[in-house]
Amino acid sequence: MNSLIIDEIIMNALKEDGAYDDITTNSIMSSSSKSSVDVIAKEEGIIAGVEVFKRVFEILGDVTVQFFVNDGERVNYGQVLAKLSGSTYSILSGERTALNILQRMSGVATLTNEFVKKLEGTKTVLLDTRKTTPNLRVLEKYAVKVGGGQNHRYNLSDGVLLKDNHIAAAGGIKSAVELARKNVSFVKKIEVETETIQQVREAVEAKADIIMLDNMKLETIKEALEIINGNAHTEVSGNVNLDTIRTLAETGVDYISTGYITHSYKVLDISMKNLVTIEK
Repeated sequence: MNSLIIDEIIMNALKEDGAYDDITTNSIMSSSSKSSVDVIAKEEGIIAGVEVFKRVFEILGDVTVQFFVNDGERVNYGQVLAKLSGSTYSILSGERTALNILQRMSGVATLTNEFVKKLEGTKTVLLDTRKTTPNLRVLEKYAVKVGGGQNHRYNLSDGVLLKDNHIAAAGGIKSAVELARKNVSFVKKIEVETETIQQVREAVEAKADIIMLDNMKLETIKEALEIINGNAHTEVSGNVNLDTIRTLAETGVDYISTGYITHSYKVLDISMKNLVTIEK
C-alpha cells in the first residue's frame, strides 16, 4: 500500500472526526495523562489493517501499539488483538478512526475468505472490482488480498476493459479491439465484456486477451467456454454470490469477479476496552 495515500486517508478521517478538537477528552483529561487499553474482537473473522491501525496513532503521537495478531489471521470472539499504551488524549481521540478502518478492512477480508473457501479444489481465482468505497479503494483492495482473493484493475489506467458502452461507442467488438490495440501499449492486455454467444464469437475472432462472460446463464457460460477453447483467459461476472460461486467455478472458468466483497461486506465487530489510567 502507498504510504502517502494511507496517510492522506488517515489525516482526512481524523479531521472529519474532529480528533484535533476533542472537547470531551479535553474537558476531562490533562495533556500529560497516560493510559493503556485493549483491542478486542467481538466476533470471529479475518484481521486486516493492522499497520494502518498503528499508523493512526503514529500520526497522533505518543502511543505505543502492540498487536498480538497479523493480517490474515483468523480471530475469535473475546480475543485480545492488541494493547495500546501512552497518551490518553491520543488514544481516546483516535479510537473511532482507527477502529473504523480496522473493522472495515477486516470485514472485507472476512467476506472475501468465505468466497475463496468456496473455490477450494477448482482452478478458478476470485477477483474484486472497482466497486469500492470512494477514496478507500487502496484499503479495500489490500483487504481482498489478505482474505485470499486477487485484485482486478486498480483503476482505469491499469488495463483495457471494453464494456458494453465502450463497444457501442466504438461501433462493435472488432472495431473496439482494433482501436485499443492501435492506441494502447502492447504490454497492456485487452479484455472484452460479452453478454451473448454472438459477442463471444466476435471477441474470439478479434483475439481479445481476456473474455468476460457477463450475467450469463450457466448453460450459456459452458457453451461460451467451448467456443473460446483456451484461446483467451476467461472471467465470469454478474450474479455471483456465496450460493452460486462454486457452480460457476466448476465450469472451468479462469476467474470470477464480484463487487459484492467490497460493497456489501459487514464490518467485523472490534472494540477498545479495559482502559486503565497509568498516569494522570
